[in-house]
Amino acid sequence: MAIDKPCGWMFVPLGWSRTDKNLQLALESSIREAPHWVRRRNLRYLRYIHRLDAETTGVVLLAKSAGALETYAKMFERREMSKRYLAVVEGVVPRETWRCELALTTSTGPRSRVEVDPVEGREAITDFRTLSRTKKRSLIEARPITGRTHQIRAHLGSDGFPIVGDWLYRESKNLDEEPVKPDRPPELGLRSVELSYRDPFTRREVRIEAPSVEFLSRFGFGPKPGVAEENPKADGNGKPQGGSAAGS
Repeated sequence: MAIDKPCGWMFVPLGWSRTDKNLQLALESSIREAPHWVRRRNLRYLRYIHRLDAETTGVVLLAKSAGALETYAKMFERREMSKRYLAVVEGVVPRETWRCELALTTSTGPRSRVEVDPVEGREAITDFRTLSRTKKRSLIEARPITGRTHQIRAHLGSDGFPIVGDWLYRESKNLDEEPVKPDRPPELGLRSVELSYRDPFTRREVRIEAPSVEFLSRFGFGPKPGVAEENPKADGNGKPQGGSAAGS
């Protein structure tokens, strides 16, 4: 099952349940209460297969059984899932296409974030393409090959083009200056707009897309080449249907 995750909701370990924005707990609560959208789909189980950052919106896959969870999770581990994001960054990116292969590790100091570490870091690969530019911003298509935490954010930030609204990966000119966390999480210019894969059960090609027009408009961009104005969703057979890939 695919949903269009809104900004602010987190997929976090169940031990981090002291928040009213834990989407996994909200889904489990809904299944117990069995509202119409749960009954209509005959749902007994829903579990996230992969995660997006709290501030990142877009397509997330959920498993409707423990067996499906294990099968699809292995597909992500084996890099059999093709992922596409749209990122709005600060600055005018001069390149059209490029690949970033900077290894990443999680910092252990007071600045809790992912950092580039060519010695101890884990492999991280992202392909980028510039779709459009304004005087102060660029619209980037990002296709992560690996699935490291904050991978797209860290790669773009380390390249000097932080994602709009990303206070954590905005590089400071003064290395001793820590980023100031805002009282309310800013709207992040990053959206997961497509997942495509060969279904492990039916062996059919599936492509799931989330609408992007509202996101683009909010950050100062209109529909551009390579960005569908209204993207179709895929049914269980991988066939496109009208509307978006958003779920309840």
